[in-house]
Amino acid sequence: MKKSLLVTLALLMVIGACSLAMADENKSASRVIAYYFHGTFRCYTCTDMEKYSREGIETNFKDALASGSLEFKAVNVEDRGNEHFVNDYQLYTKSLILSLVKDGKEIKHKNLDQIWQLARNKEKFIAYVTGEVTELLKDVK
Repeated sequence: MKKSLLVTLALLMVIGACSLAMADENKSASRVIAYYFHGTFRCYTCTDMEKYSREGIETNFKDALASGSLEFKAVNVEDRGNEHFVNDYQLYTKSLILSLVKDGKEIKHKNLDQIWQLARNKEKFIAYVTGEVTELLKDVK
């Protein structure tokens, strides 16, 4: 009885160690994070820009999302703990930022500043976002 208990505990420890190692490996992998930054108050156009960003990414990058090489995050910069993004990316309005992360550190980022000009044209908006994400994903290895 004691022997089987010890074997079970040993197996659980090995499984736990492997899980932690895999989590660390995934953390250090290169990836692109698409951040849609907004405030608490959201107008119709701002809501559409998030919707179009999410739709373009989820529709055109299913494999990258599934593999973890691409993430989409909507972030309210007015929520506690998110205020730093305003300074980090020099935000002055609702924005879509693509961030290339390698080994847990941001290597570069790009503000997709044309989203406001394209906000009333869903197809052009999604094509713009898709093109920019495609370009940055080339740097993910």
